[in-house]
Amino acid sequence: MANSAQARKRARQAEKRRRHNASMRSRMRTYIKRVVSAIESGDRAGAETAYRAAVPVIDKMAGKGLIHQNKAARHKTRLNSRIRAM
Repeated sequence: MANSAQARKRARQAEKRRRHNASMRSRMRTYIKRVVSAIESGDRAGAETAYRAAVPVIDKMAGKGLIHQNKAARHKTRLNSRIRAM
């Protein structure tokens, strides 16, 4: 447990940041799942719409450092490849 006032504050800030990051990561995963579910249901138009909504969210998470740029690119490429293969 943190003993100094400074350490207690850092612990509070770290916990707040952790909750925020978890929320943002969950949001990104939800957008990805929407694309995947549309692909699996065979709805190409819905998948393309969901993909267009997911791309800015994925890019934003990469821009904020929540995920690596390469991981963001990998997600976008794989989703787009699955849509094109429909």
